Amino acid sequence: MANTPSAKKATRKIAHRTEVNRARRARTRTYLRAVEDAIVAGDAVAAQTALAIAAPELARAAQKGVVHRNVAARKISRLTKSVRKLGG
Repeated sequence: MANTPSAKKATRKIAHRTEVNRARRARTRTYLRAVEDAIVAGDAVAAQTALAIAAPELARAAQKGVVHRNVAARKISRLTKSVRKLGG
């Protein structure tokens, strides 16, 4: 248990950042799922639209430290490749 005022404040800050990061990660996953669902359905237009929304969101998550920047780059690259393969 935190004893000093600074440790108590640090605990509060960590709890707040955890909530923010959890929400950001969930939002990112939602956008990624939309792209993946469109790819599986074979809908090139929907996949391209979803990717245009998901890529900046994933880059923002990497910038904020929610995911590693290489993970974000890899996911964007692989999704872009899959969308291009659909013909979109």
